Amino acid sequence: MNAFDRIYAVVRRIPRGTVATYGQVAQLAGNPRWARVVGYALHANPDPESIPCYRVVTKDGRTSPAFAFGGADMQRALLEADGIGFLPDGRVDMANYCWEGLYDD
Repeated sequence: MNAFDRIYAVVRRIPRGTVATYGQVAQLAGNPRWARVVGYALHANPDPESIPCYRVVTKDGRTSPAFAFGGADMQRALLEADGIGFLPDGRVDMANYCWEGLYDD
């Protein structure tokens, strides 16, 4: 399994109603230094229907200004449709919506 496949496998596990960070996905995919690689993989997402890349945000809860599938506003809309709450400054409320993926198995 290559790096992108490992990343996609992690992203598929992010439950509806939660988000993960690029660093968290990198760690769960096997290399905590892959945060940028996660971004590249998500930008090249071959199957947005089953790989919910919009559930990946920065460590401080910011959405991507270059969201690959319709712009930053689309990422926020998709997250809100999942039930994700945002802070007044536009960041995801990480204290309440960050996935604890290390403990989900």
